[in-house]
Amino acid sequence: MSQHLAAIIPEKGGPLKIVHRPTPTPSPTELLIEVHSIACNPIDYYMRDHGFALTSYPAIPGSDISGIVVAAGSSVLAAAPKVGARVTAFAQAFFTHGDPDHGAFQKKVLVPASSVCPLPDGISFNEGAILPMAVQTSMAAWYTMGLARDTKLTSADKKGMLIWGGSSSIGGVGVQQASKMGYVVYATASPHHHDYVKKLGASKVFDYKDINVVDEIVKSAKEEGITINLAYDAAGALQPILDILKASKGDSVAKLATAVVMEPPTVEDIDVKFVFAPSDDAERDEWSQWLYGTWLKENLQTGEIIPSPSIRVVDGGLESANKALDQLKGGVSGVKLVLEV
Repeated sequence: MSQHLAAIIPEKGGPLKIVHRPTPTPSPTELLIEVHSIACNPIDYYMRDHGFALTSYPAIPGSDISGIVVAAGSSVLAAAPKVGARVTAFAQAFFTHGDPDHGAFQKKVLVPASSVCPLPDGISFNEGAILPMAVQTSMAAWYTMGLARDTKLTSADKKGMLIWGGSSSIGGVGVQQASKMGYVVYATASPHHHDYVKKLGASKVFDYKDINVVDEIVKSAKEEGITINLAYDAAGALQPILDILKASKGDSVAKLATAVVMEPPTVEDIDVKFVFAPSDDAERDEWSQWLYGTWLKENLQTGEIIPSPSIRVVDGGLESANKALDQLKGGVSGVKLVLEV
């Protein structure tokens, strides 16, 4: 049996360990991806350090990959990327509780064909690797808030959306998605990221560290006649978001989807929920098929969605996985850490 290099979590709280493990065979609905790039996310070190979502060991964390399809299951749909295709894919470490065949931190990984998207020639493996978690989390926020897939507003609707953390990976894609749906996007970011977030589609960008940021956003929305009753928290700052929604939502019940706070508070006239993709397997598979096989595929081809933010490669390949996760845990701003394997 062939083998490949992998970074496993041998035990709870232990560092990732580099091992050789058997290369699995895809089930009827899976693709086997030869990984070229892996992007790091906070959930990866939560799994490593705290055993988050894991039920057994050894486990392999990781969600964001790009690479080449090297094998396909017997029942994969004809529309799925073929063997030899360059792809970006959402590895299922979270949904499989760290099952070693499905975590991103290895050279070959199994992924449901429904969670794989072909990469246009103009997008590199590194750029492709930073897309899946950001795209999936942001789109799950709209799902959580009950927004229709085909939402398309005009400037005359005066509908605003607040995105807190617009320069982050999930925030930046959220800005692009919300702008594409026609929302007037108000975002927050550090001042040196303001121009970048505006280029992604934000109407206005505010300094989240400004002590008057809540008043400034409320004032701006009022002056422009914008109703802000939707918000996406990509940075874990619920209170200022709640204050803005209370002042800017009008008579409606506002909705806030947070990708950071797992147990959000109960607030009168504001529906606060943790971002989550469909939990039912069949529904999630259909949703993923649409997201990766239609929406992302089309928007990458047209250039309407671009990989964001900027990329910082952590040298050393898979052997530097602990180093990369430690850097991420220590804090980064406006960049996505990537391993080239």
